Amino acid sequence: MSLAAEFPPGLQDFDYAPLADFHVFGVEFAITKLTLLTWIAIAGISIFFLLAVRKPQLVPGRMQWMGESAYGFIRDGMARQVIGEAGVRFAPYLTTLFLFIVANNIYGVIPLAQISPTAKISLPVALALISFVLFNWIGIRQHGAATYFRNILFPPGVPVWLYPLLTPIEFFSTLVVRPVTLAVRLFANMFAGHLLLLVFTLGGAALLASDNFLFKGFSFFSFVLAIVLSLFEFAVQLVQAYVFTILTASYLQGALEQQH
Repeated sequence: MSLAAEFPPGLQDFDYAPLADFHVFGVEFAITKLTLLTWIAIAGISIFFLLAVRKPQLVPGRMQWMGESAYGFIRDGMARQVIGEAGVRFAPYLTTLFLFIVANNIYGVIPLAQISPTAKISLPVALALISFVLFNWIGIRQHGAATYFRNILFPPGVPVWLYPLLTPIEFFSTLVVRPVTLAVRLFANMFAGHLLLLVFTLGGAALLASDNFLFKGFSFFSFVLAIVLSLFEFAVQLVQAYVFTILTASYLQGALEQQH
């Protein structure tokens, strides 16, 4: 199939044939390109930190400095700043979460990979559910289940007659909307970015393959825009990883303090 025949891009560009499939207890599992990219990201982050802490020194080497800088950025810039001193214990999780999302996001601008696993809704949903379970579990441990959910559904200091209106809002905003918005925000940005890059890349190829000389000339501008948008998309990928992580830190802070 020619490049021109693949234009315009659509949902089919997010589906990949399984590289391997197998059954476990009657459930079918498939390993696709996105699965493989996610595993590579996990392996890369693990190897990075293993090398960073392999031989710790008072005067850090390059790998140790990079590892300490990444951890310090999240610990001081998110955990301490958003949660407070109590947030330091969540710094390892927040650091792992941030780097994992960054690693999966930037695949979208890496040649040969050229798609972010987070552009499929399943991975953002899994990450959002982990954060959702974590901040609720922390809140329950901190205050007890009855007090935690009572403070969510029936905020103290609010007139009783407002509860019929406020309780459903608090329920949906805290226990439904938070995980949904975490997942959808990350997914939608990565999905839209990938589709936009495909439009200009495949559009340029389609124009170049055209028999019309004028269209061939426009293909140059399409390719240039694809490069410019790739740089913009890289910035968006970093920002979305930051937003997802700092919102998780904010939810943890709310679960610990239970202030309404």
